[in-house]
Amino acid sequence: MAAMDVVDTLRHQAGIAERELDGEARRERLLQRLRELYQAQGIDVPDHVLQEGIDALEQERFQYNPVPRSWRTRVAGAWVLRRHWVPPVAILAALIIVLYSVYFYMDVLPDRRLRASIPVSLDTSLSTITAIAKEPKIIEQARIQVAQARQALADDELDKAQQIQSEIETLKERLRNYYTIRVVSRQGEMSGVWRVPDINTSGRNYYLIVEAVDRDNRVVALEILNEETNQRQVVKTWGIRVDENTFNSIAADKQDDGIIQGNVVGEKQPGYLEPTFSIPTPGGRITQWD
Repeated sequence: MAAMDVVDTLRHQAGIAERELDGEARRERLLQRLRELYQAQGIDVPDHVLQEGIDALEQERFQYNPVPRSWRTRVAGAWVLRRHWVPPVAILAALIIVLYSVYFYMDVLPDRRLRASIPVSLDTSLSTITAIAKEPKIIEQARIQVAQARQALADDELDKAQQIQSEIETLKERLRNYYTIRVVSRQGEMSGVWRVPDINTSGRNYYLIVEAVDRDNRVVALEILNEETNQRQVVKTWGIRVDENTFNSIAADKQDDGIIQGNVVGEKQPGYLEPTFSIPTPGGRITQWD
């Protein structure tokens, strides 16, 4: 311990060490200088201890040589200073976890559920359509659409798959529906109109204004293609084109007592997409006539 103290004194007196450790004579002078330093402090240090201290300084026995820097020393240093960097890192990690959780539950999870639900919905709808459809071409078309939707999912085209799924659902509901088509015969509402076509201004197109009614006598809104605008529109009343004789016959029925006795002109059965009519009609329709 005394030798270590001597070395420490020498290090603090670096100028002395540099001057005195240069030959044996100077070594003696350094020894004398050390005696004087310790005597001035009232410490009695034997010469052999002073000699050991000088030898230790020369041999660097008590000199600390730092470990070369490596990844291990960096890890150790980081661990020693952990109280400084752990709190902000923990806060940042917590923030990242919260943000990812929000993203996962608001975006990733719903997307996964949707992707998983579409094939199930397609299979269910196709089974229903196959069971109730009365025409083979309807079933074949449904199968083609289901295959297209599955391919869209495989190609990661989720929007396309959803659109086809919606079309399949609409097809299923149309097949399920039952309604009758009757001529509107209420006070203050027209039961028929005639139009002058743009391509033949000398002719007339005759239309009966009709509505679809379900089993509970509720009016059903349907999507109708307007032959004059070529646009589809969801409406509760529309016009079906008929020949002049049918038009005049319905008009005479209404003029008789204000009531159309034979106002039911068509019926849509489950399993079919289109209604059948009890009156002649080429199939043209309009959704606007005012």
